[in-house]
Amino acid sequence: MRSLWKESRSLALVAIFASLNIVSDSIEGIPQFLSGVWYSWIFITEPLTGLVLPPHGAFLSTLIGVIAGHTIYPRDSYEFFFAVGAPIGSVITGLLFRGKYKIVLVYFAALLGAYFVTPISWQLPLWGMWDTYIAFAVLLAANTTSFKIERMFDDKRRKMPPLLLALYAFIGLEADILFRIFLFIPCQTYRLLFPFTVEELQAIWLAGAVITPIQVAISTISVSTIGVPLLKITKRADFDE
Repeated sequence: MRSLWKESRSLALVAIFASLNIVSDSIEGIPQFLSGVWYSWIFITEPLTGLVLPPHGAFLSTLIGVIAGHTIYPRDSYEFFFAVGAPIGSVITGLLFRGKYKIVLVYFAALLGAYFVTPISWQLPLWGMWDTYIAFAVLLAANTTSFKIERMFDDKRRKMPPLLLALYAFIGLEADILFRIFLFIPCQTYRLLFPFTVEELQAIWLAGAVITPIQVAISTISVSTIGVPLLKITKRADFDE
């Protein structure tokens, strides 16, 4: 009976957060000018979904949200491919919440490596991805020093410091961004789908260095404010028992 209750409760939460993600992805976001990662408000609910739901549920819930949201609020068809970054971001946030940051480090190292071995990246402003570098540096510090993220909260994970939740959200959102960059540069969609010149890419990188961190900041502030009471309400720790 307890197992059936947990499964029903899990499915209900997946449906609830899928609905929230649909709504947030259906609303036009901050003007993007020449650059754009999120054209809606999915970056607000994306990390929250990862915190509340287990990884598989978070991926499914966010994927449903972006597919339905992109259908309600139409964008170019290729945006469906880039939108997969959102459920990946949710999963990464959830993995960090469980202390599995080594997996996240491998993810960041692999995609950043793919980016830097792509010749076109050498012509783009190095500091254009400064926020992603910070996320990677935090992961490196967590894996190469005595600092351990999971030591900062108790075994039941019910007393999460708001700043720690914000850190998880920040790295999860940067994982989303990194996936989209991976599709854009190493996978060559910048020239196969658009196409962009080097000068246009440089302008996109410059704009993205300002606009995208603003969106990430808005989300991390929201998560640090909403995250703790939300986890208490949903009793997030029950999923790990």
